[in-house]
Amino acid sequence: MRRVVVMLLLLVMGQLHGGELDKDLADFKRDVLEVNKRLLLLEEELLFPADTQVGIYVSLDVGHFFQPDSITLELDGEVLASHLYTEKEIRALMNGAVQRLALANVKNGEHELTAFVTGTGPSGREIRRGVNGQFEKAHGRHFIQLHIEDDESKQQPRFRFRDWR
Repeated sequence: MRRVVVMLLLLVMGQLHGGELDKDLADFKRDVLEVNKRLLLLEEELLFPADTQVGIYVSLDVGHFFQPDSITLELDGEVLASHLYTEKEIRALMNGAVQRLALANVKNGEHELTAFVTGTGPSGREIRRGVNGQFEKAHGRHFIQLHIEDDESKQQPRFRFRDWR
């Protein structure tokens, strides 16, 4: 009987200690995630200083006449980003989401953006379009939006860059 009581006490103490260990492990994981988050933010600040930063975003207005499959973005003639869309991402864009397509460092002055967009248009027809835009980078952060909207009169998509200073 004495052995059974001792075994039960050891088991209960082990579980209590195990519970403390689980709590310590959870706290440690939370601390590691917080440090990782801070490191990623610091890395982004170091790699993309605000004075040279340009962000390019994509939005889809309504989406009756176009669903994107892929976008390739060029900045000053060099490929900056390419993205293939999933069904989930397309649904998010159709519901009003805005996607960051690229973040880059550029010098102040004139720059040219080119986007090559492929997707599905009315009646399941494949659409491939290119759109050009120019912007002048000044001091501070710069934001540009590739806006894809429905053109009701032509029943076609319209692509254009918007400059957000």
